[in-house]
Amino acid sequence: MPAKKRNIFLILILCLVSLACVRNALSPEPELTDDEKIQRTAAVIATQAARAPTRKPGEPAPTPTPDAPHTLPTLRTDPERYIAQPNDTYGKIANNHGVSLQDIIDENEILDENLLLVGQEIDIPAPKPAGQAPGFKIIPDSELVYGPATVGFSAAAFLEGRNGYLTNYSEEVDGTQLAGVEIINRVAREYSVNPRLLLALLEHMSGWVTNPRPDSNQIAYPLGYDQDGAPKGLYKQLSFAANNLNKGFYLYQANALAQFILVDGSLITPSPVVNPGTAGVQYFFSKVLGREAWEKAITDNGFIAQYKFIFGYPFDLAFEPLLPRNLHQPAMQMPFQNEVKWYFTAGPHAAWGDGAAWGALDFSPTGEIEGCQSSDDWVIAAADGDIVRSDNGAVVQDLDGDGKEQTGWSILYMHIESRDRVERGTFVKAGEPIGHPSCEGGVSTGTHLHIARRYNGTWIAADGNIPFVMDGWTSSGQGMEYNGELTRDDKSVEASEMREENNQVNR
Repeated sequence: MPAKKRNIFLILILCLVSLACVRNALSPEPELTDDEKIQRTAAVIATQAARAPTRKPGEPAPTPTPDAPHTLPTLRTDPERYIAQPNDTYGKIANNHGVSLQDIIDENEILDENLLLVGQEIDIPAPKPAGQAPGFKIIPDSELVYGPATVGFSAAAFLEGRNGYLTNYSEEVDGTQLAGVEIINRVAREYSVNPRLLLALLEHMSGWVTNPRPDSNQIAYPLGYDQDGAPKGLYKQLSFAANNLNKGFYLYQANALAQFILVDGSLITPSPVVNPGTAGVQYFFSKVLGREAWEKAITDNGFIAQYKFIFGYPFDLAFEPLLPRNLHQPAMQMPFQNEVKWYFTAGPHAAWGDGAAWGALDFSPTGEIEGCQSSDDWVIAAADGDIVRSDNGAVVQDLDGDGKEQTGWSILYMHIESRDRVERGTFVKAGEPIGHPSCEGGVSTGTHLHIARRYNGTWIAADGNIPFVMDGWTSSGQGMEYNGELTRDDKSVEASEMREENNQVNR
């Protein structure tokens, strides 16, 4: 073939190949199956969560940028008087007013701190801060919550080959014998707290991860909570830690954290330029340490050094932002059948324990039910999604299709009776049955449903800027936990622990 014709022929081939490439690039990708979508989503999240740092060996870790200043509460400057209410204690009164127990005792010349009468007048002194917490950031928010950064992490794999006390530990929890790693995972899921953080705190406080023979006090109180009346054992100690991590995290997130009160009575004001995750760690340590040890734990040679040693630099693991701007709740319906009215018995309150945001609402079934009697009324799904957990009274539904409660939107249905309870692995559509309300799981004095939302492992407040809306009913708070209203159009229903006609609500 002459050279000129050969060149023309080659050009035509190249053009055809180029056109084919353009056509393939513009053509839509083939439709993925549900399994393929789940696998792709999980792979992307796992890769991001487990990504390696880009620093060279030996290069120092960068200092995290301070947060934009938070507007935190100002402390009282004047004393006030309080009238003791039923179930009050001096410690509870002190905590609620931002002062130490010793301040209350000294101000009122109390001889017996166990003797408090309903109606007794208590003088509350103005808080006396001893300083401000440092602005050093300890962990990113994603290392506090049970969110996307935990996908791909296995506590069991982490502990494999380690000979610490935790490896061979077991304990009975709610009638079932659980291994140490199972307790770590259970507390992480229940409170929605990162298992890496729980393991790091356990190692920092008692050496359970690496030390096969901790001392007797570290065995009894592995998270360092050993004040009078403190519970013993890993499950209760970890639950105490997770609850207080959440308290600090969500109070700071809501700009409602006014002070840390340390175990020696020192009162420290928070720094306004840290992140909620750091405030959560600071809050936990305030419950188990005096001032000198607390200040050491929350600075660059303290707890973060332990974290780096076993998991690496925490900010290399960050998944940010946990809550995207303009986040909206997907459509949800009331979690009970259309023809049945339920009672709205509690407005915004803690989603788990007493520290996990005011993310939950409570509803009780109708009928002549007293206490924890069984009910045949159905709790139904508020949205479409996969059931990813169903045990210990809790049902968790994943709404984004990847089968993981750590990512995207999820719903917690709590106090669901084991009878007829939906099984893990079931896909349910909005309106299909979840189970019956009960007192199972957690603490409950009467049959009811406790419902809460999470996004990327973060409990979402039921009185915050992401409205909790079900069938057009929108939740709002009244500034006091458990108080609140549901409003739809021109109708409003106020929460009440009484089961009366005026707090009945229907779809």
